[in-house]
Amino acid sequence: MPELKFLMEYVINIGGLIAVATVVGLSMVVATKMQAIKKLQSDIADLKKSLDEMDEQAKLVVRTDIELNKTQEELDKKIGGLYALQRFSRVISTALEEEQIFRRMDSNHLEDLGFEKACALLYSEGQKTFSLKLTFGFEAEQIHGVKSFIDGHLNFFLDLIRREKTLSSISASIDTPAKDRLTHVFGVHSFIISPILPKEGDKGLLFVGTQNPDAFITEGEEEVITILANQLGQALENARLFEKTWRQHQDLEKKVEERTRELTAALEEVKKISQRKTDFISSVSHELRTPLTSIKGYASILLAGKLGQLPKDVYERLDKINRHSDELAHMVNDLLDISRIEAGRMTMKFEEQNLNHIVAAATDLLSVQAKEKQIELSTGLPAGANAVFADKSQIERVFINIIANAVKFTPPKGKIKIISHKTDNMVQVDITDTGCGIPQEAQELIFEEFYRVDNPINQEVKGTGLGLALVRHIIEAHKGKIWVKSKVGQGSTFSFTLPIERAAL
Repeated sequence: MPELKFLMEYVINIGGLIAVATVVGLSMVVATKMQAIKKLQSDIADLKKSLDEMDEQAKLVVRTDIELNKTQEELDKKIGGLYALQRFSRVISTALEEEQIFRRMDSNHLEDLGFEKACALLYSEGQKTFSLKLTFGFEAEQIHGVKSFIDGHLNFFLDLIRREKTLSSISASIDTPAKDRLTHVFGVHSFIISPILPKEGDKGLLFVGTQNPDAFITEGEEEVITILANQLGQALENARLFEKTWRQHQDLEKKVEERTRELTAALEEVKKISQRKTDFISSVSHELRTPLTSIKGYASILLAGKLGQLPKDVYERLDKINRHSDELAHMVNDLLDISRIEAGRMTMKFEEQNLNHIVAAATDLLSVQAKEKQIELSTGLPAGANAVFADKSQIERVFINIIANAVKFTPPKGKIKIISHKTDNMVQVDITDTGCGIPQEAQELIFEEFYRVDNPINQEVKGTGLGLALVRHIIEAHKGKIWVKSKVGQGSTFSFTLPIERAAL
């Protein structure tokens, strides 16, 4: 019996140990399972985060594609407008009679600009009324209604001429009732009215409009119509000058000869301008299409790639898209800025400026390019000749354009120096380089639009010939002068003057 009791106790103890071991084992299994569950939960969270990131990347790609398509459409529209404007300029620039100018403005040219209706009006100071010189897209009854409306609102239309401002259906200066009246009377959905401003004689207005409710007027179209109205004013001025010269033929032969020479010179200048515009259209057409091709090509590559974090080569392609777009925007902006300055529509903020600060900003921007060519870039602006009255941002553009040209045409280890001194009520700035120099016959032409000196550097480096033309317009807007002294192989000195006080403007 004692042995049986001992055996039973032994069995019980063994059973307890087995139970304890089982509980421990089960606990370990449960702990392992819990760790596995936590890991799975972490993996699920990471996967969800990755999916969210991929979703954001997909949205970014779609937005980018939409923006690129919109940009391409706008640029295509601008190209079409520039082509139509060039054709307009060619047909009206050689017209020598006022009526002939308007006869040459046929419907095809206006439709190329995207408008189904147009009319041109000139105001006679003697008769105190507007006369319709051109109507396109209007029915006879509509023309009568338009003329009656204009006669009944003379002050409104004369005010547009006096203010020399373009008005459109998207202008902030037009209230809704006035916009509704104009669209109703002219029978259009959107419109642009731009003043025709020859220096002498009757002035007038150019109206264009579209009946398409889906075609909205853009700022670019406003610019094109404003340029067209300016060209009409110039054409009218040339035609009137010719007519005046012809009339004087009966009074005095000598005066006729003098006027004829003046007119011939004016016509030659018009032809040169027309040719430069033709060359510009050709150049810009090529320069615009190249960035657009890059945009489309690299956008397609991006869309065809896998979603997720963009690899290095995709970033490089996106960078190329941005750079090409910037180049295109820069060219178009330069051209529009020149047009605005010529038309007196460029708003400049004249304030007292320190040339040291402006020059420091320009040289800092171009210092990397200068260091790459080991060019010594130095300044010497004395305290008595560094205060000017100017628009800071525009004068910075002047320095950047001239210094950038100096860096481009100066060989490695050359020198560029910027100095200034007072002369009367102006400050004269001289920017001297040790570059390749400019031929004597080209020194007056380099400040004209689209002109480029024929040298090996210009043959290798693309450009539009707008930089120095823009510089000249900016300096002249400050009532200053700009000129260059240079010898081939001995470098160049670009000099310009800026006012010290507001009274000099």
